[in-house]
Amino acid sequence: MDALLIVGGLLLILFGLLWLVARAFATSLLWGCASLLPPLTLVFILAQWRRARSAVVLMGLGCIPLVVGLTLLASHDADRLAAILSLRWLEEEPKLARDLDIRLRAEFNGTSFAPELGELIDGTLVLREGDDFFARRELSIRLPAYAGGDLRLDVLPEDRGDLPEIELSWLLPDQDLPEARQISSGYTLHLDLKAVPPNRLRGDFHLVLPPSYRTSLSGDVELYSNRLRYRNGRVDTRYNSQETIAWVITDYLQRSSRQHDVQLLPLPLLDLSVERLDLEVEAHVAGVPRRSSLSLSRSEMHGWRVSDDRAAPLPEPSEEELLRTAPVPTTIVRGDARPLDRRIGFSLERLLGAPSRYLGARMQVVTERGRSAEGRFAGINEKGRLVIQHSLGGQGEASFLLRPGEVAQIELLEP
Repeated sequence: MDALLIVGGLLLILFGLLWLVARAFATSLLWGCASLLPPLTLVFILAQWRRARSAVVLMGLGCIPLVVGLTLLASHDADRLAAILSLRWLEEEPKLARDLDIRLRAEFNGTSFAPELGELIDGTLVLREGDDFFARRELSIRLPAYAGGDLRLDVLPEDRGDLPEIELSWLLPDQDLPEARQISSGYTLHLDLKAVPPNRLRGDFHLVLPPSYRTSLSGDVELYSNRLRYRNGRVDTRYNSQETIAWVITDYLQRSSRQHDVQLLPLPLLDLSVERLDLEVEAHVAGVPRRSSLSLSRSEMHGWRVSDDRAAPLPEPSEEELLRTAPVPTTIVRGDARPLDRRIGFSLERLLGAPSRYLGARMQVVTERGRSAEGRFAGINEKGRLVIQHSLGGQGEASFLLRPGEVAQIELLEP
């Protein structure tokens, strides 16, 4: 009903405007040309009111159903009205493929390859061409030791051992299912990727497979490191993914509890095609288990959000909160108070407070997303990230760079 009223009102206003222009041309050619310019149209109405009165009355009558329709729409679907008035529907829908800067000289199974999507998530690097359920061409490299941050990796054809596994898959025009090939050795691979906030990796990519596969890629790539998307430096909640919903819930729990320390437990697989989700979520808020019943809704204007969310924004944590340390147990040895070993009282806060004390020490780090990195601590870089170096068993080293905020658990493995 509201749509009919809006359309009907717009049509009356349009007919009234056309009638007004016709009356202006009937008065004189000069007035007709002048009425095509909005400021001079008003001059014509004032100067020739008797001729313009009927058309103006028709436009006024059109405003009545238009206002009533907009009022009805605002009463039951304010987000839709806001989206219409913002004129966002006039903008071209951004394509995901063009959001990444991927510049490769690439051959895939003997044909040219132009990846449109790149990501390195959960230890798997994917370059994909085509946006259907099955990609036209897809290259994936499994990196089980990767836990996030910068990555440097070199593999030569003669290398053996626990190497990354490469998989090629492609879909032919007359096939319903793609073909796939797996390569576990005999290839050349060079990766030198740097983390770019908020969720991208960018750098050199070079891959040459054995000649029988007729596949080689060389150039610069840009990859997503998670399934969040950002707009103007903020998470775009209109992007439909499990990670977006997890971020929305975590953000809501942080603001409603006034605590930064919120660890959301994994969510079940969700049906992202619906407009509303009712969930039972579990989280640790400042170390205390908490269960909440939440209802989330999705709109074109605001994306996913928690219904009835009125929580105020949470201020950034102070330096005192970040550097606050717990007391370290000590043992009295010959009258000197000193730690028994570095593992006693070890914590992330203590590592940040005295990183030089733990240089070269083996440690294991588990991120909030459940990824694990084990290696030797190489210090804190200029961006404040932890550097963990992991040996690849004769094939070089992988350096993991982790933000302190994404570390869920850290353990020192030696005294």
